Amino acid sequence: MPVVVFRSNGQTYREEVKVNTNLVVRAGIKQFPFPHLRYECGMGKCARCACRVLAGGEHLPAPNWKEKKQLGERLDAGYRLACQLWIEHDIELAQDEAPATL
Repeated sequence: MPVVVFRSNGQTYREEVKVNTNLVVRAGIKQFPFPHLRYECGMGKCARCACRVLAGGEHLPAPNWKEKKQLGERLDAGYRLACQLWIEHDIELAQDEAPATL
């Protein structure tokens, strides 16, 4: 099972998740072990769930059109939308920065 390391508000959380897990979906049904994930719509429209990928990004699929539209140049800095990611491999994410106004 993939291990997710999530950094937020100066804290580090580590948890195994099932393969093909979406972190925002788990948060929405209150099964997310990391209490500080910021999210809102879950559909790639608001970018509130934007996270910087610190490790494991090589296993992610290429950004989809929603991520390209919402994140723009931030994709080059390693940002992805958590609501658009289905975790299949170990990954480390950070969400310490305030959400950008788009």
